Amino acid sequence: MEQLRLAPTVGIVASLAVLAVLAAPYAVVEQSSAVGAYFAAGAISPLVVGLFASVAIIVFAAGRQGRSPPDLVAGATLVLGLFMTVLAAVWAITVPQSMVTQLTTADVLGYHRGALVVTALCVPAAAAWYARAQRLI
Repeated sequence: MEQLRLAPTVGIVASLAVLAVLAAPYAVVEQSSAVGAYFAAGAISPLVVGLFASVAIIVFAAGRQGRSPPDLVAGATLVLGLFMTVLAAVWAITVPQSMVTQLTTADVLGYHRGALVVTALCVPAAAAWYARAQRLI
């Protein structure tokens, strides 16, 4: 029974971490318009990943509180998490390195793209754990 509450809680924390990683460049770069250009430089805007993370928080919370069928929640968050990971990876691959080095001299921004992909990958992992706790997979 503990796994059925812990797995969606981890999913909520992972989704919040995705939102935090998306907000991190605003703390590092002085000009917010430069961050907008950084996000727009890829093939897909990573802000879509943030939208999916926001929806995943709501869906995980509904499953955790028992307001939605747990099997539906596990499936929906698994699909949302996989889409988040794919979109984050596509964006991370298509952003030119020169764009990153033009924004700031801080080295931490060089790891931002990879951090977003890894953090987004935690959401489907939590959803898979939730499905496994229900013996769906």
